Amino acid sequence: MNAQTYYSNGKLLLSGEYVILDGAKGLALPTRFGQSLHVVELPTETLSWASIDEKGETWFKAAYELPTLKLRAFSDKEKAEKLKQILLGAKKLNPTFLGNSQGYSIETKLGFPTDWGLGSSSTLINNIAQWASVDAHELLWNSFGGSGYDISCAQHDTPILYQLNSGKPMVTPTVFDPPYKEELYFIHLNKKQDSRKAIANYRNKQFDKTTLVAKITSITEKMLLAEGVDALESLIVAHERLLSEVLEMEPIKEKFKDYFGAIKSLGGWGGDFVLVTGNEKTPDYFKARGFTTVIPYQEMILNS
Repeated sequence: MNAQTYYSNGKLLLSGEYVILDGAKGLALPTRFGQSLHVVELPTETLSWASIDEKGETWFKAAYELPTLKLRAFSDKEKAEKLKQILLGAKKLNPTFLGNSQGYSIETKLGFPTDWGLGSSSTLINNIAQWASVDAHELLWNSFGGSGYDISCAQHDTPILYQLNSGKPMVTPTVFDPPYKEELYFIHLNKKQDSRKAIANYRNKQFDKTTLVAKITSITEKMLLAEGVDALESLIVAHERLLSEVLEMEPIKEKFKDYFGAIKSLGGWGGDFVLVTGNEKTPDYFKARGFTTVIPYQEMILNS
């Protein structure tokens, strides 16, 4: 029996959230945590699927009839239908995908909790795209939407600058290895943000897009050059202020007014991870307030 394994990196967007959709340049970082997809060919006309979480427990199962992908069994119908949509999308981009008479046993393994927001969907899309030999960005846009920076993180092992130019992804591998990285932490806010709802909220706002794109792009470029944590903190404050005005939401720092460092939302505001500047007292500060997932920069970011 033939077997193949595919792997994709998780992601965090350090700058450019929301505005990347309108052409701003964003700084994105692949994470040490990702997702694998293991494919085993079987002499059946069935595709059986099992999704395993970071604890080794099965959190989703489904079975489909081939080649039609008619749903035969599932543990969660909504997830099973969404997976079917992705597989059919891959088949549309590559009509030979799942087109022969054999079956498959598929097992995915997540390296992080599903509520962390590191890209459980984007890593899945990129893995399926590799398996189907199709363009992962096209598959994403046909399935979930979004800017596509997460797909590029899935495919790169270094930080990247990501920008949409006339709807096409422009990806530039870059160096972001701050000498003050021991003063950076990622804190999980104990809830997962619905990125599609967050994007829809952004789309409904009225503002000068050209000016905002230029300002966010400038901040992104300055982040790469920030030689000290003070410089990064100034850029974080400026970025948060700009997005706060557009989204009509208060910056996350307002919820932690007595915290001594800077705090920046990453991705959809109000959930998932935030970046904070700090020191050895940082973990205790957040854990005392119920935020127990505190990850130092070097433990989160790939090749840091």
